[in-house]
Amino acid sequence: MKAKAILGAMVMLTVISSCDTTKSVTRVDEREQIDLSGRWNDTDSRLVAQEMVADGLSRAWLQDFVQAEGRKPAIIVGLVRNRSSEHIATETFINDIEREYINSGKVRLVQGGEFREELRAEKADQQNNASLETVKRFGRELGADFIMQGSVNSITDENSRTKVMFYQVDMELTNIETNEKVWVGSKKIKKVIE
Repeated sequence: MKAKAILGAMVMLTVISSCDTTKSVTRVDEREQIDLSGRWNDTDSRLVAQEMVADGLSRAWLQDFVQAEGRKPAIIVGLVRNRSSEHIATETFINDIEREYINSGKVRLVQGGEFREELRAEKADQQNNASLETVKRFGRELGADFIMQGSVNSITDENSRTKVMFYQVDMELTNIETNEKVWVGSKKIKKVIE
């Protein structure tokens, strides 16, 4: 009986040790392209944002605005709707777009959405709690001249061994006062997964 118990224990130890669940993690440069699943990823987000902003800033609307107004336009990045067949963190994509706009030095970027509401709440709190010398006043926000909005769409085509993921990102820049679209951009990505 003791021999069976010892043998059983040895078998269990062998089974447990063969189920080694140790993971290995390697840090890589965040700009390195790693595409494991073929789905939308950080590289797609960054590259599409770079291309979209560069294209938009190279068009006539920007020069026309600067000549007419004598200043850089103020832009707000609005909603980017995920109309794809998968979960896409559109906030990451919006952040990539905002970073590209700011780093271009050609436009001014206005805070939007939840962050703008948080700023307004802070300003309201300062009205009662900050000194008169440092309180920030209402009615001093920079109004945006243009809003950028868009969507991410996808199409999946597959057979038993191969899958094709197609993404189309459509973005547009609209003059807030006149509702005139001044730029429309589209970026397509196609990935074959085998």
